[in-house]
Amino acid sequence: MMILCGATTTSAKDKSSGNPVFDGWYADPEGVVFGDEYWIYPTYSAPYNEQLFADAFSSPDLVHWTKHKSVLAIENISWLNRCLWAPSVVHANGKYYFFFGGNDIQNNDMVGGIGVAIADNPAGPFVDALGHPLIGEIVNGAQPIDQFVFRDDDGQYYMFYGGWRHCNVVRLSPDLLSVIPHADGEIYKEVTPENYVEGPFMLKRNGKYYFMWSEGGWGGPDYCVAYAIADSVYGPFRRIGKILQQDENVATGAGHHSVIKGKGDDEYYIVYHRRPLGKTGANERVTCIDRLYFNADGTIKPVKMTFEGVKASKLK
Repeated sequence: MMILCGATTTSAKDKSSGNPVFDGWYADPEGVVFGDEYWIYPTYSAPYNEQLFADAFSSPDLVHWTKHKSVLAIENISWLNRCLWAPSVVHANGKYYFFFGGNDIQNNDMVGGIGVAIADNPAGPFVDALGHPLIGEIVNGAQPIDQFVFRDDDGQYYMFYGGWRHCNVVRLSPDLLSVIPHADGEIYKEVTPENYVEGPFMLKRNGKYYFMWSEGGWGGPDYCVAYAIADSVYGPFRRIGKILQQDENVATGAGHHSVIKGKGDDEYYIVYHRRPLGKTGANERVTCIDRLYFNADGTIKPVKMTFEGVKASKLK
């Protein structure tokens, strides 16, 4: 059963989203648009053995958010025992596909990796589609975590993933339930850029591929986001620089982001987690939204973190 929490009604929230955009410790947020609603699917930021479910949040305007509890939980994943991480959710084939990391595997003798669950509704309940991980081994040195599913203009789905300073890209089958070879026959193609640590994200704008990732240590203050621009989904991804990092007046540990496209022609929002000032615990992370702007030459302007967040923006 879907459980809802009422939208925020304070006067400040009526004017802007505020940061964080909702209460609670949440990290690794994936922002996505389904129809005329914005959705955020984050990791529950807690000790590993407590990360046994994923909540979701929906909004008509980026300001008023509704919480959907446990849209995916351990009860619906037979092989999961901890570390339900970094959702990536897409709508395809009339269904909603929820890709997730599980169990934080450290070697190929452990069970875990990247799984996929399916539901008829973006609020779930999502149920494991395979009964085993989609990717359950370490390839090219990339721990199978932090997956992001990207649909190119031709309809082909790709999944970028990887921790431990390595990133792979795989092609997904039309049903999104298996990986298929790239044109050259390779299954796991490494695309690791300079300084990459984890948290890959892909955005396509004006025919260019914007590849983004997180650098630094996730539990420390220096966590940040950098990016590259390429003409191909495979790169090469040459690092340009950082676009999101700590601000001693706002927050530390800003990283593991996603990007939402708004209604306007060049209206983009960065959704990310950060650590509030005065907090030092690794899991003391909150989800925030700020505007993402581009320069005339197509490069990305450094993000200004705010406490105000963003103004209301409806999709219809």
